[in-house]
Amino acid sequence: MLRILLLRTAGTNCDRELAYAFKLAGGENVCVDALHVNTLLASPAAFEHYQILAIPGGFSYGDDIASGKILANQLIHHLQKNLRQFIDDGKLVLGICNGFQVLVKSGLLPGPVPQLDSADWHPTTLTYNTSGKFEDRWVRVKPASKLCKWIPENCPVLDLPVAHGEGRFVTRTPEILTALKNNDQVAFQYVDSIGNQAASFPDNPNGSTDAIAGICDITGRVLGLMPHPERIADPLNHPLFTRGHKAADGLPLFQTAFAYLHANQTATV
Repeated sequence: MLRILLLRTAGTNCDRELAYAFKLAGGENVCVDALHVNTLLASPAAFEHYQILAIPGGFSYGDDIASGKILANQLIHHLQKNLRQFIDDGKLVLGICNGFQVLVKSGLLPGPVPQLDSADWHPTTLTYNTSGKFEDRWVRVKPASKLCKWIPENCPVLDLPVAHGEGRFVTRTPEILTALKNNDQVAFQYVDSIGNQAASFPDNPNGSTDAIAGICDITGRVLGLMPHPERIADPLNHPLFTRGHKAADGLPLFQTAFAYLHANQTATV
């Protein structure tokens, strides 16, 4: 039995869709517990009972200050040791949309980067879309990493929805971007209708540097992405389902994560 910890707080609104995606992928072999962050703050040892930590989308704490910033501060100032142990134990972490923002603003992504100063825990961020408004649309993303444990082999271009106002991924310097690419930490990129890297809006919905839609840490086990794979874990959710689109584009990510954990018994109970 694999156990998933779904972290929620005030403003989280995608936890049920994410739980449903995990259950579709794992069936009876999966247990998903949605815990409020206050539960973890009161009992950090709860992390030990889980193999996957998932931070859903939404608007945690109303996205006051900046998207994901308050929840990120709670994690990094009160649960950093437990989170680091969770990752060091070979377990998996997923942050989607607001969850990606939380991972980046807590420093868990991109995480320690060998080419960078270890004291530099915030070399990247997610900021306002270049369109200046909230973008809610379907996009195409291409897997770009062989390191990431969430991405299946020979994964095709995926149709996924986005819904965010602060999804533009940027690095502080070009050297940081180069390091992420050299480390194979760029997990997903937005692409156009023929599969080329998206050069402009709306294929790149937020103006992200190098059309980056998601990154992973140096272990490949911590993934953050702005698009929502959990919202297309069922093919009926695709707007073109009645015109022949039969693929559940997001589901393989969750299935791949489970396959990785089953192949690495140290991360299972």
